[in-house]
Amino acid sequence: MSYTMKTSVTGAFDQVVERTVDALEDEGFGVLCDIDVRSTFEEKLGEEFRQYRILGACTPALAHEGLTAERDLGALLPCNVIVYETDDGDVTVSAVDPQRLVGIADNDALDSIATDVTDRFERVLSTVGNGTR
Repeated sequence: MSYTMKTSVTGAFDQVVERTVDALEDEGFGVLCDIDVRSTFEEKLGEEFRQYRILGACTPALAHEGLTAERDLGALLPCNVIVYETDDGDVTVSAVDPQRLVGIADNDALDSIATDVTDRFERVLSTVGNGTR
């Protein structure tokens, strides 16, 4: 059972991160947090790790609608999009599957929001995967 939507991209890691952030913004998402996992592991654990970033993406209007319908939905927000290096040198961009994420809440009022976010993430991944903006 997959809980993400993803695409594989050839290109420089930092450029893929930048294209991903741009594509998210084009779809109405703000990136609320950007966690550099590699840097954090190095600093806190002294461990080396592949390049790996976690982008916390949010669309305020949809978040408002979701939190109005389900107060505890905030525990599942923001929606995470990850960008990481693969073993073969490519870069993967992966987003949480909004259908699975809000399915946890078991609240039908969230279905249309999940569909909207899914459609937006599909466009983001398509844009990043095609190298377009």
